[in-house]
Amino acid sequence: MHAETLLDIAMMHSDALILRAKQGDQNAQGKLVQLWYKRIYNFSYKFFQDHDMAMEVSQKTFISMCKNLGGLQDTLRFKSWLYKIAVNYCREEARKTKNSRSLSFDTVWNREAEDSPRWESSGQRNDNPEKQLEQLELSDILQQALFELNDEQREVVIMKEYEGLKFREIAEVLNISENTVKSRMYYGLDALKKILEKKNINKDTIGYEL
Repeated sequence: MHAETLLDIAMMHSDALILRAKQGDQNAQGKLVQLWYKRIYNFSYKFFQDHDMAMEVSQKTFISMCKNLGGLQDTLRFKSWLYKIAVNYCREEARKTKNSRSLSFDTVWNREAEDSPRWESSGQRNDNPEKQLEQLELSDILQQALFELNDEQREVVIMKEYEGLKFREIAEVLNISENTVKSRMYYGLDALKKILEKKNINKDTIGYEL
């Protein structure tokens, strides 16, 4: 498990900020965007493997947040509420993409990705250039494998494994039961394991067990 960062702590203690934002305080709304932008962008990027689409979803998510925050009844559910908005926009963009063009693995992976985030590693920073290269290559392989999951499995795996949401929170986001979340998680991780095995990647290579 990752150690708590100052940003994580700030997110967990943002109730007063959310209350001010609900009351129309634009400064508070701006601070909420700053606190959560990276999380929502990373979720969207992992879903699409596409910088432009992740930016589009992030922008729409926070516009909607500022517009509709006044209607949020329980500030303790802010995180799941915000992710629900992001998921809905991800699905909307995915539908548009399927209607307009085929978002294939090859077209996504051949794009320039200089400003796109690499897969977050839980390991220590390594100054060995060869080791860094290996980690970057592994990061790419993991992102490729994630993109090969179906949308329902990818949503759950990203939210649980990389965004740290609880099963209860994911159930709220997706408006499904916790058992359904757990089922999608199980089959998603199993599919990931099989995809990685085909690429000769195992738990020892990636540093943890799927």
